[in-house]
Amino acid sequence: MANPSHADARSELTKRTIPFMTLAHGDDDKASVDAQHPAARNSAPGRFSISGNAIVTGGAGAIGMEVARAMLQHGLSGLMILDLAPRDSIQTLREEFPGAKVEARGVDVTDEEQVAHAVAETATLLGSVDSLVCFAGIVGCVHALDMPASQWRRVLDVNTTGTFLCAQAAARQMVAQGTGGRIVLTASISAHRVNFPQPQAAYNVSKAAVVMLKSSLAAEWARYGITVNSVSPGYMDTVLNEGEGLAEARRSWCGRNPLGRMGVPEEVAGVVVMLLSRAGSYVNGADVVVDGGGVVF
Repeated sequence: MANPSHADARSELTKRTIPFMTLAHGDDDKASVDAQHPAARNSAPGRFSISGNAIVTGGAGAIGMEVARAMLQHGLSGLMILDLAPRDSIQTLREEFPGAKVEARGVDVTDEEQVAHAVAETATLLGSVDSLVCFAGIVGCVHALDMPASQWRRVLDVNTTGTFLCAQAAARQMVAQGTGGRIVLTASISAHRVNFPQPQAAYNVSKAAVVMLKSSLAAEWARYGITVNSVSPGYMDTVLNEGEGLAEARRSWCGRNPLGRMGVPEEVAGVVVMLLSRAGSYVNGADVVVDGGGVVF
């Protein structure tokens, strides 16, 4: 016999309601493009100009730093780098771009309170939060049969939940400002196919989740003038992929790529610049694969 309380709970399901998304108001929002990128009209350089202030998570890494540099080159006024351990390279950016305000804070992206505080502090220091680029992430190569649950949870916590917390906090600030904004998440080719030869199930799942997260947020937040897109880099030739211990894997990665090589961080940076500039104003919910064509196999 069924438990009466369980039966009552099931019957209550027929009385539930769900929230509905609200989409943007179409033509009324075209003016916001000019408001966000006033220097872009009738100007070739302006088409790819970036205005306002941005947060880059994981910005002390090789790719994050190159993207931050490109954003500043294209006109960014203020930059906040959030990383577990911001390095001295931040000072290099300050010296290269004396006209911009460059700040850095140590933040654990899985800590909701730290993230919210960092975004609020950024708005106070720089005046606004207009863009967010999420690069914070970790990878772990281990056979699925040997992976402890703690490692699985940690990878998803940083790569997926951490990305959501940063996007949510930034979007809340953008909504409060009422000026729209741009958010770029970092997925991976690992979101689209299984890597070879290294086993990394947790990482692959975490990045596939980021691709769906991007689409979900793009649908929900367009009403506020916020676009959400992602980039999916392939194998990048950075210090994380160097060393004799990875020599055989590097040969495999390059040998399976139509261009026969790994990418370099500036090849990701150009795509991010496009997504943050006027040129990307009608790009929303997209994932741009930057992998030399490796994903075609």
